[in-house]
Amino acid sequence: MNVQSLPNIAIQRSGERSFFDMGWLQTYHSFSFADYFDPANLNWGALRVFNDDVIAAGKGFPTHPHRDMEILTYVLEGELEHKDSMGNIGVIRPGGVQYLSAGTGIKHSEYNHSAEKPVHLVQMWVLPRAQGLEPRYGQIDYTLEDRLDRWLPIASGEADVTSQIALWQDATGYVARLAEKNLSYTLRPNRYGYLFVADGEIALNGEKLGPGDAARILGPLELELAGRGEVVLWDVPPLGNARA
Repeated sequence: MNVQSLPNIAIQRSGERSFFDMGWLQTYHSFSFADYFDPANLNWGALRVFNDDVIAAGKGFPTHPHRDMEILTYVLEGELEHKDSMGNIGVIRPGGVQYLSAGTGIKHSEYNHSAEKPVHLVQMWVLPRAQGLEPRYGQIDYTLEDRLDRWLPIASGEADVTSQIALWQDATGYVARLAEKNLSYTLRPNRYGYLFVADGEIALNGEKLGPGDAARILGPLELELAGRGEVVLWDVPPLGNARA
């Protein structure tokens, strides 16, 4: 990871992520995950996983179990089909968000809903504030206008943030599409920020970021974003607020 000269910000370039090509799946791991393990790169605060995946047409992850994890999927292109052991079935399309709180345990599968086109998504895991919580599922379809030149909170467990998806953690995930306006964000003291650029070119406090680039940020810090593109931002507590 390349630490830039910006205060409280470390930049991880796209090519510095761990990459695996499985034929049906092309995946970049920003943190240790599956066959990639680095004891110095396990998490950023309560953010445990940030995977950038492209799944081939008609392919996907067969039924598998999870527990004690807040799992969010944000679809960038294509369509993702979900099924789980609680009986939930859904298809998430671009701009849509799927939420799975694994809690005491749940089994689910994720497949590319299209037999012709790939699906591009980011999957994000947040450590919950406690173990053994009740499993939950949710799916929200957002429009481009919902996030155009503004921060859209897609999931949150913070009392002062309004979101349709509630997390079992004092954390908030945002998405935004910058087109004509700059955006700012205040990261409070003792908070961990994680900014990911899905496409386009964004300047974060003057540092240029391209597709696949990310920034790990320590609060307190005022963030200033300029440019054009799609971004994901997490505001999470230290790991001490989570149960690994």
